Amino acid sequence: MDKLAAYYAQRATEYERIYAKPERQSDLRVLEARIGKILAGRKVLELACGTGYWTDIFAAQAAQVTALDLNDEVLEVARVKENASKNAAKVKFVRGSVYEIPDFGRTHDALFAGFWWSHVPLAKMDRFLESAARSVAPGALIAFLDNRYVEGSSTPVSRRDAQGNSYQARRLDDGSTHEVLKNFPAESALVQCASRHGRGAQVEMLQHYWLLTWWAPQ
Repeated sequence: MDKLAAYYAQRATEYERIYAKPERQSDLRVLEARIGKILAGRKVLELACGTGYWTDIFAAQAAQVTALDLNDEVLEVARVKENASKNAAKVKFVRGSVYEIPDFGRTHDALFAGFWWSHVPLAKMDRFLESAARSVAPGALIAFLDNRYVEGSSTPVSRRDAQGNSYQARRLDDGSTHEVLKNFPAESALVQCASRHGRGAQVEMLQHYWLLTWWAPQ
């Protein structure tokens, strides 16, 4: 298990506190409605589902959900969420890496990942997106959601490496400190990157978050 995966395994029971920040509530309500609407009726492949916060948002509206994550610790949390458990017949949680996506037969007509883009090293991004697009049906909807950097709300960036990646120093309840890769791309960079892996890229920039959508190659 790599350092990022180990960090999120340790953080499983603490993770969703990030969604309780008062200044982010307005943006979250907007995004919850958006995500529920765009994934309604679709067969969704969710990458890096974590504790299932977003899985639970769209589980009831989606036709089918396959939610992938590397950590058993976060999947245990995700499986008992209200909507995920109520819709267990159509929601499947799978342990696996987003860098080695299992072969699901390209049956999904949508791909979603919340708060994963920012953890992908810049040098790996194009390879990752190419693999992600190949894992879903031709022409599938692709949606990524992640943070914007907001001074006073976001954890400060502790350093940047020679490749342009930025990092944060994060502290867990057990007192341990972890360096976590966390990039904050500009709107133009998001559109340019998505456009190399499909068509119709659009990005919505809210105060604390961004939502990027496009269509996979046919």
